[in-house]
Amino acid sequence: MTYGHTLRGEIAAPGTTPLIGVYDMYSASVAAQHFDGFFVSGFGFAASYYGLPDIGFIAWPDMVAFVERLRGAFPRHHLLVDIDDGYVDPEVACHVVQRLERIGASGVILEDQKRPRRCGHADGKQVLPLDEYLAKLDLVLSSRTDLLVVARTDATEESDILRRAQALAETDADVVLVDGVRSTDWIRRIRTVVGDKPILFNQIAGGKSPRLSLTELTELGVDVAIYSTPCLFAAHTAMDTALAELKFADGRLPAATDGTGAVGVRESTELLERNISRHHEAVRQAVAV
Repeated sequence: MTYGHTLRGEIAAPGTTPLIGVYDMYSASVAAQHFDGFFVSGFGFAASYYGLPDIGFIAWPDMVAFVERLRGAFPRHHLLVDIDDGYVDPEVACHVVQRLERIGASGVILEDQKRPRRCGHADGKQVLPLDEYLAKLDLVLSSRTDLLVVARTDATEESDILRRAQALAETDADVVLVDGVRSTDWIRRIRTVVGDKPILFNQIAGGKSPRLSLTELTELGVDVAIYSTPCLFAAHTAMDTALAELKFADGRLPAATDGTGAVGVRESTELLERNISRHHEAVRQAVAV
């Protein structure tokens, strides 16, 4: 299976393709019940793996190892991977891209931020000179075989946003992302300068961009939508609530089968067993071919 080709076909189809941000294997197991595409979120991974904010702490071997585990359990899902700035060095970026393609990633997002980097919806972002980023992007593009590449700009000045978006659209990148877009009017302006190149929109709760439905995004000409943090933030809320209730109940666990949809050991085990069955089915199909 050529994962990049498959994701390109999905993006080219009518409508906006949703990719759900996952931060560990359990969140991916839950998300797989509802969606067939994942976004391997840098925000979520930094929070889950390191317990740190998304400001450049991720080491590329950790990210590659996570994607390898995801691909083993989810052989049919799209996997778009956030590789930040390519881990600073262009040669490292190329090495990571080649590693990710070999283990079955569908695509990567490469941003134009310079260190210290920030979440795309945070204040204080700084970007590389455009020529420097384009040179790094060109090396990454030449190092991939089939992997889909999203070129991302974190520019914040209005004239620079459009200048960079147009320049990214003129490269061989498959998709263009302007992160932290603040209004639907700006989506339209970006759509105009990018031309026929697919565009990606990043939604994050509490972020700078408007909350838009897939129908609204399709009408605006958006081809892909990534949802960076719904799993992470929902888990945060649910865990905080559950532990507060446990404390209030003097340590007595709630019943797992009380009709409220509560999860117990049986439901959790059944969820995780599906990861084994998906893997075995993919191996059987590969052997048959």
